[in-house]
Amino acid sequence: MKSSDYHFITNWQVNATPEEVYDIITKSSQLPRWWRAVYLDIKILEEGDQNGVGKLVELYTKGWLPYTLQWKFRVKKTNKPHGLEIEAIGDFVGRGIWTFEKKDSGTAITYDWKIEATKPILEKLSWLLKPAFSANHLWAMRKGEESLKLEIRRRNGEKDVPEPPKPTFPHNFMENKIL
Repeated sequence: MKSSDYHFITNWQVNATPEEVYDIITKSSQLPRWWRAVYLDIKILEEGDQNGVGKLVELYTKGWLPYTLQWKFRVKKTNKPHGLEIEAIGDFVGRGIWTFEKKDSGTAITYDWKIEATKPILEKLSWLLKPAFSANHLWAMRKGEESLKLEIRRRNGEKDVPEPPKPTFPHNFMENKIL
């Protein structure tokens, strides 16, 4: 295993059905609206088939550290409403597997993210800064859980739902060219 290899397993529990969660997570174009702390911009490059397989999405993302990431994902498999698998390309190379399982009155969500960081700063400094880069990912996923719960409340018609968390730094603060 290279120092630039990462493997994260994230678990969330939300008060929604697997169908609702699947619908929110698979609508990639909506990520910058409800998970705006991380997803700064999204472009759908290819729609994929009727199940979303083959869909190609270009992303501009960040965490709490002052650098951004440009990458793409392609949907490799879907199992509506139980999850999907994506392939990452760009600043990350690898795969992500979302699993949605009915549990009690809601859904248990697991995200299994196994990637190699190929962005030069991440690749070159992972041997030294892996704990910081890992903490950055964990922060992003905490914001994702918080934002998803807010989005579910909005979709359920709840009034006065707070806005989702914003990014930690403006988009142009320390652009990719600097780092």
